[in-house]
Order: sequence, then structure tokens, then C-alpha cells
Amino acid sequence: MIDTQLQHPKDQITEIIKRIYRAGMTTTSGGNISIKDNHGNIWVTPAAIDKGSLTRRDIICVKPSGQIVGIHKPSSEFPFHKAIYDNRQDINAVIHAHPPALVSFSIVHKIPNTNIIPQAKHVCGPIGYAAYALPGGEELGKKIAIEFEKGFDSVVLENHGVVVGGKDLKDAYVQFETLEFSARTIIGASIVGQPKYLTHGQIDELESSVPEDLPEMDEVEHTSDELSIRTNISQLIRRACDQGLMISSYGTVSVRWYDNNFLITARNVPRWEIQNKDIVQIKEGKREPGKLPSKAVSVHAQIYKDNPDVNSIIITQSPNIMAFGVSGTKLDVRTIPESWIFLQDIPVIPFGKQFSRDGTISKTISKSSPSVIIQNDSIIVTGDKLLQTFDRLEVAEFSAKSLIMGKPLGELMPISSGQIEDLRKNFL
Repeated sequence: MIDTQLQHPKDQITEIIKRIYRAGMTTTSGGNISIKDNHGNIWVTPAAIDKGSLTRRDIICVKPSGQIVGIHKPSSEFPFHKAIYDNRQDINAVIHAHPPALVSFSIVHKIPNTNIIPQAKHVCGPIGYAAYALPGGEELGKKIAIEFEKGFDSVVLENHGVVVGGKDLKDAYVQFETLEFSARTIIGASIVGQPKYLTHGQIDELESSVPEDLPEMDEVEHTSDELSIRTNISQLIRRACDQGLMISSYGTVSVRWYDNNFLITARNVPRWEIQNKDIVQIKEGKREPGKLPSKAVSVHAQIYKDNPDVNSIIITQSPNIMAFGVSGTKLDVRTIPESWIFLQDIPVIPFGKQFSRDGTISKTISKSSPSVIIQNDSIIVTGDKLLQTFDRLEVAEFSAKSLIMGKPLGELMPISSGQIEDLRKNFL
């Protein structure tokens, strides 16, 4: 994937709007995106053009003079985009859309609490709220601009949707996606139980417990098998993003190379942009020169050390699994035979144990418990081959989704203990 920072604004906008559309976070007619360039030009999506098939020639440029350059009219919501840029010189990209979960919050007049997941607080920050006004009107622009003037980068629009601003379009998209993920997680948790939020102190304490970075190795070798692992990891991560199993701001994948040496994703790279160069080699306790691995590298290292049968690890957040992870409700995978055979029981580890030196996570993982959930944080899935690990993640997310969807229908009826024992005898 091309780095969006090296792309023309037209190409950046068409790529991101298509990503939003494919992810089900906007409709054919809904949503608009803009970028302000260094010359004060504002590039914006057009009015009444299919968001699923937008091309670069459809993007409009509005000059500082007000001159419109393009074959269409700019979005009817352009006035509030301009109002945001006029009031926040640090914002150079704006996304407005109607993603379902955030719209749910907007129509009950609430704001999602991003303390549901640690990185959501850091990525999104506090969320603003703009009272209802006529779409495309001057009043709406003023109300939104006031919220951005207060310092909010994300604003829920009453009975409408959401607006997110960023230093660039990539930054705005990561915030937008993370905020919608938080909203989906909270809604799912509210169906199966009651969301439990983290305090600022808990989040700060977790951040302070992150181990120091590994020392750099003197030189690095890239053998053919090592390069093959890089390709497998980067391809699978993009696949996970496409399937909603991973979001841009969070997700770590690693594969054992040999002995306790492994390859792992780098930090601070949007997951849908991951390429082979964004994989970091960890060898004999040292990291590849010039690269920083995921902050969870110590967790991966301990799991490989304590579990010789584990050869791949995925740590991620998917909305249905995390609905259980943030509510304290047990994710009982005794839904259908396949779910239990693949996952068996999924233990839950309390929040704050992510970087514990007592080996809580690595000792909990075993052949009979290949996955664990960390409260208000993530699911950790392990396996022999990377594809097996990914399959387990898919099964876990599908199982969680089925449980959430089944909840309003009536009492959930899992497979009985006797039936589980039959599965154990015949398949394990």
C-alpha cells in the first residue's frame, strides 16, 4: 500500500472514503471527507456521488478565494469543514460520516466513554457534542466549530453522526475508526452485561508498566524463511483489518522464527498499511536495528519461552469479543461443536496484568486454553501455524457475535457438559 503522505489529496480521499464504505461505516450517499493543503486549498468529496465508486476526478478543490475547481459541486456539508479549518490551524483533514454505532449514540444523545479501552482514550481523547441543526446549514457549522475550538478532535452530532479532525487524513481516519470501534464495543457489552470502564489512573498505571525497549542487535540477517514469515504476517494483518478483526490503532502479530527468536509487528504503524518492512526481527533478546516492535513484545517473548508448542500469536481487539472483555460476562464458546473444539474455554485475566513479570499470561495459555481475554484490553490467540491462529480468532469473534445476536431472542442454551465430554473424547 502506498504511504498516504506521498499521495495527492485526491488519491488520499478516494482511498479513505472507499475504506470507510467497505467497512460499513457510511452509505452510498452519506459522509464526506476533506483535506486542507499547504496552500490553503480545501479538497473535498462531491455532493450526491456514489461513495463506493468515487474516483480522483470526482474530488473538488475549493480555493482560498472561494473558487470551485472540479466537475461536481462540493459536499453540502462543506461549510462546517471550512469552519473547522478556520478555527483550528492544527487540523488538516476532516471526516464526517454516519457509522451505525456512533449514530446510535447520537440518537440517544450520549457520548461514548473512550475509557472502555486504553488506546481509545489516547487515540481519540475527549469527545465533544454538538446539538442538532439543519444539515449543511450555517448554524450547524457554528455549533461544530465551537466544539473544535474547545479542543475536541471528535464531535458527536445530535441525531446525525460524527465529525473527526486530524493533523492529516491518516490521523483522522484512525481516530474515526477507533471511536466507532469503542461505540460498537460498548453497545455489545450493554447487550450481554454491563460495560465496565477504566479509570484514568488504571490507564496511566498500565502505561508506566510497559517494559523498556529491547537493545538493538549489531546486524540483522534476512534469510529466505525469515522473509517468507514477514510476507505471511503482513498479508494476514491486512486481511484481519478487511474482516473487522483488527483496527488501525491496535493489533500485534508474531511468528516464531526458530528457538525463541521471532518476528513481530512494529508499533505506531496503522495496521491496514503494514508491509514487510514494518515487521521487526527479535533475536536473542535484541531487536532489529532502527525499528521499535510492539509494546507487547515482552508478552510474546514470554509466551514463546513458556510454551514450546506455540509458534504464532495474535493480540487484537474485535468488537464482539471485546463486548465480553469489557463487561465481565463470560464468553462461553460452547455454542456449536466447532467453537469449543477450536477454542475450548477462554480464561479471563484481570486488567493490569498485561506486562506482569510473574508470567500470568504465558502460564495461563496451554493446549487446552489456546486463547485468553484480558479485561478491557484484548484477546490473545495462539496456535501452531499462523493460519490456525487466525482461524481461532475468526471462530472466537463469530461465536461472540452469535451470542450477542442470540441474547434478545431468549435464554442462551449452550452445549451440555456431557456433549462437551463427547467432543473431548472424539476430537481432542
